[in-house]
Amino acid sequence: MGSRDASMPPMADSSDDEQRLVNRIIRGDRTALAELYTLYRPRLWRMVNFRLDPRLRGRVDPDDILQDAWVNAVSRINHFVTDASRSSFIWFRLIVQQTLVDVHRRHLGADKRSAARERPLSQGWHADSTSTSLAFHLQAHLTSPSSAVVKNELAQQLDAVLQGMSDIDREVLALRHFEQLSNAETALVLDMSEQAASIRYVRALQRLKKVLEVMPGFRTEDFPAGSK
Repeated sequence: MGSRDASMPPMADSSDDEQRLVNRIIRGDRTALAELYTLYRPRLWRMVNFRLDPRLRGRVDPDDILQDAWVNAVSRINHFVTDASRSSFIWFRLIVQQTLVDVHRRHLGADKRSAARERPLSQGWHADSTSTSLAFHLQAHLTSPSSAVVKNELAQQLDAVLQGMSDIDREVLALRHFEQLSNAETALVLDMSEQAASIRYVRALQRLKKVLEVMPGFRTEDFPAGSK
């Protein structure tokens, strides 16, 4: 890597400190890679916590997943210049996502990776399922404990609402609201323009809030109007 240029054009949403670390990585400084990963670690932990299968909570520690992802990142450092050319955070996020897929495959079996988006939530989960993660975390916004029957009814209602959304709208909600990615980062992940990502998010959030407002026990104030 030392023979490459010592700098790259500014990345999406990068700070001066991030850019300096990126330039050091390009010069072959692996310590800088560790520093950058440490900088992003809280955001990456949020992603793992959101997307981890509920059945694995208590069995799999998100920190262990991040440690495995770090090992994978080190092994790919020679690809950093090309693969992270637009966003170093998105590069790390992709590696963590791939590591999480492997964890789910190892613990739950390859059959859980089938298209969960086309099945009711009650029939299973796979590593790429956003619907189940959304439903699981949305239920945490209930204002008071509910009986098992009520919880089951709410889960079915959420299932219907989320399944009624397009894959892209569900993913935009997950990225922006739960992973708290910026609009620019969301656009990179979904390979669309920033304008399109912004419009998608605002519309999807408004639709979700409209439905949640008529469901008992939800704190809709936790879902402010989407910022473009």
